[in-house]
Amino acid sequence: MNIKETIATINQMQADGIIERYAIGGAVGATFYLEPIATLDVDIFVTFKSEAWIALFNPQPIFDYLKARGGTIRGEYIVISGWPVQFLPPTGPLVEEALRDAVTKDVEGTPALVFTAEHLAAVALQTGRAKDKARLLQFLEAGALDAARLQAILGRHGLADAWHRFEKQFLSDAP
Repeated sequence: MNIKETIATINQMQADGIIERYAIGGAVGATFYLEPIATLDVDIFVTFKSEAWIALFNPQPIFDYLKARGGTIRGEYIVISGWPVQFLPPTGPLVEEALRDAVTKDVEGTPALVFTAEHLAAVALQTGRAKDKARLLQFLEAGALDAARLQAILGRHGLADAWHRFEKQFLSDAP
């Protein structure tokens, strides 16, 4: 599996106008800030030039483009250079902001757009699964978050109460 080639293909797809913007989220996005973890796929969040695409997400143009370049479909994934990739539309204002504010990271000399650590943490808090809470704890333990930036994101997206519950459950010294 070659993540550099996978990213290069996605960058070319953006350059060719198939997608307007992309950013890596999920577990692979987190590895840009944390110790690498095992994951089965790459979550690529995408936007399109046409707003109608956002409301009625149809991945067929993406699949057609990538199949013509050697990608193979496996369920909801398309395998690019050995990596199963899932293309996802923004699921709400938080992910839309995360896409807009994505930062460029280097993958062996290839630029990749990635959610910021604070957006990854906010999405994990919003999703709220056990593995997301564990990832949030990893971000905190690694010192990978700008606390003021995270709090601003949480406030804008109505997640302040969820953060307080998380703090009480996982960060409180009280029994």
